[in-house]
Amino acid sequence: MRQGHTIAGLPADLATIVRDVGSLLLMESALMGGSALIGLAFGEYGIALAFFLAAILTLAVGGSARRVFTDAPAPRMKHGMIIAAAGWLLTAVFGALPFFLSAHLLSPADAAAYVPEGASYATSSLQYFANPLHAVFESMSGWTGSGLTMAVHEPSLPRALLWWRSLIQWVGGVGVIVLTVSILSRPGSGSYTLYRSEAREERIHPSIVSTVRTVWKIFLGYTVVAVVVLFGALLVSEPLSPATAAWQALNHAMTGLATGGFSVTDNSIATYDSPLVETVLLPIMTLGAIAFPIHYAVLKNRDIRALVADLQTRWLFILLGGGIVVLTLQNLHTFAPALSLRDSAFQFVSALTCTGFQSSPVGRWSAGGKLITSGAMVLGGAAGSTVGGIKIIRGYTIARGIRWQFSRVFLPVSAVVSTHIGDRQLNREEMEREFSEAAIVSLLWILVLIGGSVVLSNLVGPEFSYADALFEVASAQGNVGLSTGITGPSMHPIAEGMLVINMWIGRLEIIPVLVFARSLIYGVNP
Repeated sequence: MRQGHTIAGLPADLATIVRDVGSLLLMESALMGGSALIGLAFGEYGIALAFFLAAILTLAVGGSARRVFTDAPAPRMKHGMIIAAAGWLLTAVFGALPFFLSAHLLSPADAAAYVPEGASYATSSLQYFANPLHAVFESMSGWTGSGLTMAVHEPSLPRALLWWRSLIQWVGGVGVIVLTVSILSRPGSGSYTLYRSEAREERIHPSIVSTVRTVWKIFLGYTVVAVVVLFGALLVSEPLSPATAAWQALNHAMTGLATGGFSVTDNSIATYDSPLVETVLLPIMTLGAIAFPIHYAVLKNRDIRALVADLQTRWLFILLGGGIVVLTLQNLHTFAPALSLRDSAFQFVSALTCTGFQSSPVGRWSAGGKLITSGAMVLGGAAGSTVGGIKIIRGYTIARGIRWQFSRVFLPVSAVVSTHIGDRQLNREEMEREFSEAAIVSLLWILVLIGGSVVLSNLVGPEFSYADALFEVASAQGNVGLSTGITGPSMHPIAEGMLVINMWIGRLEIIPVLVFARSLIYGVNP
């Protein structure tokens, strides 16, 4: 009951945060329960038990928080930022339970039974998740759509865990808060505040709940199409049974469209060595990097010109084309011309869309190729899509802002100055505000990137250069998943923990994490 400024013994501000974080865990428990059924369907009873136990524990914590503090007030912006940061962190922690419990419930002999027949290794990658840090890393990588993995050999994991990895990337690509808002929110429940807290601003409809439900309908429709197309490509190009092709198509379509990059094969997309599969994946990854309102406009109005009319989408295609050319030229001295174009095209699209599918041994590329790819991972695709990175609109705003600042030098003080960003005309005050916001987030992003790369370069072996360390941190913080070989179960625990934080920061675009850290020290009030 509410008593003064407290609810069930907690301050109202804290009660609001606990209740809404509980809602996220409640949603996660439902996803765990569904994944337990996948385990049962494949006869993986020990894994199904791990999922049921994880679901019950998550349900108990999340359901209790939501029920006890149900009368807490709707969140305001300060609450939304903290809910986003704390919610994503706890979602990753609880999402690690299926990995951790599975590793402890199965004996080494039972785990080894999942190693494919004829494989060159004898032990399952499930063993690595007995380490709680590895389990949290895998979960954070999944939920944030990063794709870096502790699973050295993915085919040696049980099917239910492979499904869980794909599912959390698919949900996390759109946003766990977006899913929760679409299902659990009530009118007047602060839906827009929560929606914005997940680094989203765009609306498709006046109602945020209607907006997120439309987003999910679009995403689900694209996923079905991607599964069908990829299934056909795998059947044509690979010696796979229809059941295996369907399984791999489902998982890769989910993680490709969500620009997540987890794979169910042993060497990501390089396993196939198939130009057809890579070509089919290019538009799937690109779709995930386009803002959802643009998808809605194209699908509703049947007007493909909306792709060119939108500033971010237009620049996405320009950057993809230019980046492929530059990276191909850079890689010419490493690969044959045809192979250079093929690998460069796939890897640049994978990097700029923040997908992280890998078709080439990036670790053996020159420093120049790694730096070009790192730049793509830092920028990312369109705001309002599933990608990580700084986002195209911020990069464009900073570039226009710099040009605008120079142009003002040659104008009289009394001059009325305005500029255009897309179809918006901004006056002096509006441009200064947009420029400063984009510059602050980008500067913080780059400072964290540089700091992380310096730390990582001192924690890896002599076989890795600074370019490798910069690449790895850019991949984690950009929520991409490409790797030079640094990430793995044998990496330094401090480096692994730092990359977990990089992935968390990158998914929330820094500011919510800073607000969360500030609230831990000083509280919620000013």
